[in-house]
Amino acid sequence: MRQRAPLAGLGLALLAALLTAPAPLEAAKFYRWTDRNGVTYYGDRPPDVEIPPDAQLEVVPFRNPKGTLVRLRLVNQGLRYQAWADNSLHGPVEVVLRYKKRNNVSSAPTLPAHAILPARRGVLVANVSLVDPMRASGFELVLDALPGDPKAEPDLDYAYRLPFEYGRVRIDQGFGGTFSHGDPQNYHALDFAVDIGTPIVAVRDGVVMQVESDFEKAGLNRERYGGRANFIRILHDDGSMALYAHLQWDGVLVRAGQHVRAGQRIGLSGNTGFTTGPHLHFVIQVNRGMRLESIPFRMFGPLGELKPSRL
Repeated sequence: MRQRAPLAGLGLALLAALLTAPAPLEAAKFYRWTDRNGVTYYGDRPPDVEIPPDAQLEVVPFRNPKGTLVRLRLVNQGLRYQAWADNSLHGPVEVVLRYKKRNNVSSAPTLPAHAILPARRGVLVANVSLVDPMRASGFELVLDALPGDPKAEPDLDYAYRLPFEYGRVRIDQGFGGTFSHGDPQNYHALDFAVDIGTPIVAVRDGVVMQVESDFEKAGLNRERYGGRANFIRILHDDGSMALYAHLQWDGVLVRAGQHVRAGQRIGLSGNTGFTTGPHLHFVIQVNRGMRLESIPFRMFGPLGELKPSRL
């Protein structure tokens, strides 16, 4: 029996970005300057006031990480900064905003602060204010994000169809598989033995929340290949999310934001990421408060309900 490794790392914190200014998709700059009183200011444009000769002005280039789910946006309001989180996904995202560094600042609410971002929307997470304008000050923020709404109540009795056209079904690793299905986000996953290029279909109606199709290689080097598989994440109406992973390069046939129907072709199976060979890694996940967990599900094939065991 061949063993399969799951998509390592996918579904952990999907953004841990240190940002101190709005971050567009392309390379850009932000400005940080300190006046003669030691007060530090930030902005995405040069200061519109004359900088004293003894003040420090720093121009910092940055690039928004590829695949960023949520962008941290600071709005300067004098001695206060609004910290906004902008969700780029077509589904809800939970975020936690925290300090990386802080000096002479306070926040409302107190950090770390949680927020739920609706699809394609921005939310004001916190206000960061200078405590004493006459003292040196500064701060750096980190925004962690995870897809899904922690308030979701998935339907555990829903009858899912197979994620490919009906035919011979072989499962190389089932629920709680001892090889690699031991962690919470993959415990209730199935690894289907399918050839590269096998058409993959949606198991349920939903909205395409997230896609990746740019990776070409595979291997068992976790550091090199972990989290680098091609995948599709689809949001269902009960808040659960289906993950179809290890798709072939350029094997995603749908786009983010697209509504799909059960049985609709969405991709092509492959062999990408942390894996020993071609297969489809399929799992239903929910957000349990900045923690992705897989949930048990009922799936039906041509001979009735599948009974995945610990393989």
